[in-house]
Amino acid sequence: MGVTPGPAAGTRPLPAAVLAFDAGNSKTDAALVAPDGRVLGTGRAGGFRPPATGIDAAVDVLARAAAAAAEAAGLPFGAAPVAERVSACLANADLPAEERRLREAVAERGWGRATEVANDTFAVLRAGADEPRGVAVVCGAGINCAGMTPDGRTARFPALGPLSGDLGGGRWLAGEAVWFAARAEDGRGEPTALARAVPAHFGLATMAELIEAVHLGRLGTRRLHGLAPVLFAVAGAGDPVARSVVHRQAEEIVTLARVALDRLGLLGEETPVLLGGGVLAARPPLLLDAVTRLLAEQAPKAVPRVVTAPPVLGAALLGLDRTGAPAGARARLRGHYAARG
Repeated sequence: MGVTPGPAAGTRPLPAAVLAFDAGNSKTDAALVAPDGRVLGTGRAGGFRPPATGIDAAVDVLARAAAAAAEAAGLPFGAAPVAERVSACLANADLPAEERRLREAVAERGWGRATEVANDTFAVLRAGADEPRGVAVVCGAGINCAGMTPDGRTARFPALGPLSGDLGGGRWLAGEAVWFAARAEDGRGEPTALARAVPAHFGLATMAELIEAVHLGRLGTRRLHGLAPVLFAVAGAGDPVARSVVHRQAEEIVTLARVALDRLGLLGEETPVLLGGGVLAARPPLLLDAVTRLLAEQAPKAVPRVVTAPPVLGAALLGLDRTGAPAGARARLRGHYAARG
């Protein structure tokens, strides 16, 4: 989470303290925030996917979101910096080398006097924490975890899927539902209601029909990623196989949180554990109950909290933290997003 200076701004007064970004694979949000915490303008653009598009094209997506935020604020964009600091929390900034390259690419655009880039998990953490301290576990399409302390120490994981030892997220949950359903129908696995519920989600009668439809291209594999709610519904109805998958996901969430807390020396202190991402923000009762129970056993001082605030709030708060903004400014910024639900 190092800082790269941007081009000199001359004597032109900067209208915003922070230009904040939360950039994910599906969408990018930007916000221009004044030193007193007022939101001057916001903007949205498409997904931020440097591995697929290249860094320059990905940063162009940030530019479109930033330009929309500047236009909403009534500010010119492109000729000079619009903020004291750029605070960008980006998906795919998983390794320090990636973070460094992205920070340099963003800084070259000259949007702020200083530029900071962090993985987007840190935005979820700061959006849910009262101060820059705690651990966040994001369970969305995939899974990730990050922790931080006010003195700048961080704990993080590569979050590169099975290659880096990850387990979990919506895609994994959906894949487990399909796997167990297929084996139940043909007799290789335990009986489970997933064998009926999974194909029924697509209007099909059997797993054999589903397998054929996917294999022959009549049903896109991306549609299978939406099966996590089906898994939770079957688990909630008491199905042992589905419940075992949910419990395994809870174990992994708690393992990530416990290891991050331990790395930061926070296991013995009351510390927020922020739970974010689409899977956790949907508050599936069975999963959250298991996470709460396992955290109480393995990290008794942890205080779990589901985060539903937009992550761009966290990115903006991180920027205000770095500029030394008063507590009142941060409270005003939180109030802005709370008022919008």
